[in-house]
Amino acid sequence: MIGQASVRAPILAIIVAIFAAVVFYREEDEGIGNYLQAFLLKNFQIKMGSQGPNVRFRKIQSFQTDYAYTTITQYESERSGMQVIVADRKGPKVNGYFTLATEIFDDSGAPHTLEHLVFMGSKSYHYKGLLDKLASRAYGSTNAWTATDHTAYTLETAGWEGFAQILPVYLEHLIVPTITDAACLTEVHHINGEGNDAGVVYSEMQGVQYTSTELMDIKARRLLYPENVGFRYETGGMMEALRVLTPERIRSFHRAMYQPRNMCVIIVGEVDHGNLLTILDQFEESVKDDIPPLNAPFKRPWIESAQPPPLKETIVETIEFPEEDESTGDMVVAFFGPNCTDNVEATALNVLLTYLCGSSVAVLENVMVEKEELASSIGYWWDARPNSVIWFQPSGVATEKLAFVEERLISLLKEVASKPLDMTYMNECIQREKRQVKAQAEESEQFYSNNIITDYLFGSRDGSTLKDLANLSEYDHLEKWSDSQWRSFLKKWISDAHHISVLGKPSLELATKLKEDDEARIQKRKQELGAEGLEKLAKKLEEAKKQNEVEIPASLLEKWQVPPVESIHFIESQTARSGLARKLGVYENSTQKIIDNVSSPSPLFVQFEDVRTNFVHIAVHVGTSKVPVEYKPLLSIFSDNFFNTPIRCDNGFLPFEQVVMRLERDTVSYSLDSGSKFGDSESFLVRLQVEPQKYATAVEWIRTMMFDSIFDVTRLKAGIAKQLADVPETKRDGRVMTSEVEIAIHNEPSSLLVAKRTLVKAVYLRRLKKLLEKDPDAVLSRFEELRKFLFTPDNIRVLVTADISNSKLPDPVKTWDVLSKSLNMDTQTINPIVKPYTLLNEEGRNPGSVGATIVPMRAIDSSYSISSAKGLTSFADPAIPALLVAMQYLETVEGTLWNAIRGNGLAYGAYFAKELDGGYLHFKVYRSPLASKAIAAARDAITALVNGTVAFEKPMIEGAISQLVMALADEQATMSTAAVQNYIIGAVRGLERDYNIKMLAKVRTVSVEDIKQIMKTWLLPLFEPGKSNVVVCCAHAMTEKLEKEFQAMGYKTQIKQLSDFSNDYGLESPDGEENGENGEEEESEDEEGSEGSEGSYESEEDE
Repeated sequence: MIGQASVRAPILAIIVAIFAAVVFYREEDEGIGNYLQAFLLKNFQIKMGSQGPNVRFRKIQSFQTDYAYTTITQYESERSGMQVIVADRKGPKVNGYFTLATEIFDDSGAPHTLEHLVFMGSKSYHYKGLLDKLASRAYGSTNAWTATDHTAYTLETAGWEGFAQILPVYLEHLIVPTITDAACLTEVHHINGEGNDAGVVYSEMQGVQYTSTELMDIKARRLLYPENVGFRYETGGMMEALRVLTPERIRSFHRAMYQPRNMCVIIVGEVDHGNLLTILDQFEESVKDDIPPLNAPFKRPWIESAQPPPLKETIVETIEFPEEDESTGDMVVAFFGPNCTDNVEATALNVLLTYLCGSSVAVLENVMVEKEELASSIGYWWDARPNSVIWFQPSGVATEKLAFVEERLISLLKEVASKPLDMTYMNECIQREKRQVKAQAEESEQFYSNNIITDYLFGSRDGSTLKDLANLSEYDHLEKWSDSQWRSFLKKWISDAHHISVLGKPSLELATKLKEDDEARIQKRKQELGAEGLEKLAKKLEEAKKQNEVEIPASLLEKWQVPPVESIHFIESQTARSGLARKLGVYENSTQKIIDNVSSPSPLFVQFEDVRTNFVHIAVHVGTSKVPVEYKPLLSIFSDNFFNTPIRCDNGFLPFEQVVMRLERDTVSYSLDSGSKFGDSESFLVRLQVEPQKYATAVEWIRTMMFDSIFDVTRLKAGIAKQLADVPETKRDGRVMTSEVEIAIHNEPSSLLVAKRTLVKAVYLRRLKKLLEKDPDAVLSRFEELRKFLFTPDNIRVLVTADISNSKLPDPVKTWDVLSKSLNMDTQTINPIVKPYTLLNEEGRNPGSVGATIVPMRAIDSSYSISSAKGLTSFADPAIPALLVAMQYLETVEGTLWNAIRGNGLAYGAYFAKELDGGYLHFKVYRSPLASKAIAAARDAITALVNGTVAFEKPMIEGAISQLVMALADEQATMSTAAVQNYIIGAVRGLERDYNIKMLAKVRTVSVEDIKQIMKTWLLPLFEPGKSNVVVCCAHAMTEKLEKEFQAMGYKTQIKQLSDFSNDYGLESPDGEENGENGEEEESEDEEGSEGSEGSYESEEDE
């Protein structure tokens, strides 16, 4: 059913399962997506089920999954053919995925344009942004994506009541949208008064069309598919096609594809079925005259269309992509695979790919990455289709070695197929995959939505293939496969099959040519249009904007009441504590009694969270505050090495391959993560997820990796090489680099946030690599010292999440004695968790003296900025409720910042980083044609609210408060995340258990005057020279204009290079300063760096 889409993060595989290549998102996540995969199901017959509460919706089936607490129910409308599939599961969130199979045979981008246009108004509601404003009031949000084979519209709410309110309005926008000429002009494509191409969809595709990923994807599609197969085409739209796309072509595509019989309403969460079917029945009644009758001709997309012929030969082609750094190329290799609806073969494919590439011990990774160092990783995934597509992607490959690496990959696959497989490891892969599916089903609503979407697109509409979600019997079947069956499968689909390979070669010349060609095209257009023609276009655009921006009456919004918070069913987790954790206080509950009855004399800090789960989640929270500053940069390699290194054992020495294989056998997942996930950026987390019977084994693994691991020169070299091989990609990311420069300006070097930056690794790891070659003992001694500073009895906190009440956790406390013994637990104190504001330097505590720092980057054609000012330092600060409401009010979709910045084309997005105890506030702008203008627009919009020029809107204030409720539901969306939230509140932040509930009560009392005062006191200083600093990473061509604009605002300015913000932390080059070491970094910022690994920077999602 579900399998690995990512080599590096198997537990996240379900998150990226299903979509068939490039995915485009409507809102902040808009842009090029991952290549993705999915799995599906085998045929078998089911009798038609009983009628639902309304006779016009027939219940096809209802069944429980035997591996998770979920019931799946399928309905079909007898009037329209629309399908409705509900996955009932406990939790505060209700997630809807309104999915249409969308097939097109050109690159016009019509599917993608509709993803935007439907939000511009519907038959009954001619208002842009109505859906978003309704959702924000009802504890919800909307979004959408366009994949190659479908378009999905999402509705996410806290609680069913808000979801039910919005559902019929949302569906009307999908089935009977307005699709006006004015909307097509602004949202799709237009020529502005300066003669430049613009439009939301066009600008989006402009940002991706000439990337290596997009160019290679399109080339691969052209090689795989003939012209009569829809998978050949770019559903996002090619720029040259978008420039000539007409509104009528878009409307025609909508009429053909946006019919209820081609739509599946998928809902995951706690759902009132009777209410749902009543709403849907009333909706169908309201649009019955707008949709074709059920007996009208209709061809099911993808299934009743031409299928691709088998590849007749192997094709290897090289293309160029624009890039200044020509050192590292790209490649993809593709094979046709089995039908995704063959459940056994689809699951076998997933297991086989895991066997080949799934970890550092899998054969392709182990040989090509670990031993031969030809690539930094071997990516793999597969697209779920009637003829699935299997992809391999070696990354970090030197340009001159592209052809050799492609040949080596193919020869290695043939070599694997020619010899007996390691059937012990193969069966361990099967078992681990099965465990991970169970875990994903419990932890992610996307497990169900992804599988159901794929089934709707390619499975049997009678529900027979959907029923395969009831169990995991396909894994039992695969356990019986012999070596010959597995090798026959490998030969049939991969090693003996024809394939296509696309080798991507970076080209500075092409980058220059594309830029010159586009400038020449625009210049020619300007000459042809002349001043009069340009003026007409500008007026046409302004008129279209006026037509689109009709104000939504407050009286209309208020017809939908804000649902009561009581309608949201938050997950409750009972907390119990043992050892030093008891000093935080203990609760009188049944779980604490269980823990007290089996207590241990060990003072080890352990917090237990009791929730309904089939697994045990363990997180060992390790602080870094006692680590000497000069050792802090070692933590990036230490983290990568932690689970990938040899260990000492009774028989002497266990190689790292055996360590990894045994870890995979004993766990569902294991990782070493940034402590930011627990609200503590100055720490890391050792995390394992296991089945209850492996609880003691997991604890022993933690002890072993802490104290019995061996720092091996070969493994450390491999880790350093992989991180350095991934350097260019991270340093080309303007958003990441802006964050790293800001961190360097405002934080002490002793901060882990500073030490683990890419700009530090760029210098430090190169020198460490040389030192490892020249004096390995010196490096090994540093890692041993680092271990001693980390694993001390006063530096360890443990969180255990399990079903304790139902006796699913054997010996919950005493099991930890084995770790306590190794820690020599003789302490009665524990190191306090570092408060983030204490890590600010003088400039961070009092921003303003630096001014605007402008960093030009050759790899980007946009700009990104972070404005920094003083912020709060305590979660107890009385200003917090009003500050939260003020920031959320400004950020509301179709609200103040949206209209001032995104609506005027000044940036793709802008928002505040909501750190409430960091001592700082941040305002961030991303993907802006000139960040200074976006900053000025935000300043002016907030000033207008503060001085009363613009009035506050009551519905938007209600919407802001509702969004804060939604954020709380997000934090408690699953059993395990609810448990983590309890730990963060109590153990990390030292707050009362009901802090969030009390905060929600306080935000409801915030007045307009409170918001104004907060904006004046805390937010406006973000835009005031002398009280704020600004960091901007931008394209070289923007540097001069940005400098002038910031100076005009009153900021001091400085132009810097990325290398100005590196730091070697005292690690000198063993050979002295290399010739050109610093100069090389000055001149070519894009050629060095470090991997964008988790922990190298604070991700936008975390903020």
